[in-house]
Amino acid sequence: MEPLNLPPCKFKLSQKDGKHYIFDVFRKTSVVLTPEEWVRQHFLMWLVNQLEYPKGLIAVETALKYNQLQKRADAVVYSKTGQPLMLVECKAPHIKITQKTFEQAASYNFTFKTRYLVLTNGIDHYCCRIDLENGKITYLQNIPTYSEIIAEAI
Repeated sequence: MEPLNLPPCKFKLSQKDGKHYIFDVFRKTSVVLTPEEWVRQHFLMWLVNQLEYPKGLIAVETALKYNQLQKRADAVVYSKTGQPLMLVECKAPHIKITQKTFEQAASYNFTFKTRYLVLTNGIDHYCCRIDLENGKITYLQNIPTYSEIIAEAI
């Protein structure tokens, strides 16, 4: 897998029937190692290790229904009371983050109504704060720590 713009992590990797797998500590199972999964695992571990997001409050591949279609959000970060706080959309490193990518994540957020939306391809990371009451979107220079997003949710 190609290097990312994220700190390296030690992952439990395996191989079976010619396929590579990575152990997902959030889902507690091995999953097929795709470029997008490589980004997701690195990014989520960065949230946990550097920005102090509680591992137990991150849900991966969260199901949602949008326009009568079953979809899955890459990751959703919750408060201890179960309030969705941040939606994370991951792409493979060779996929550019575009307006279409943002619109995909924003459409998922109609279900979750989080105040933070993050898009990453492992190279470029974007975060915006959404004012749900006024529909205003503010792009942030940095991804906030868990304590920063919790302070706002209270």
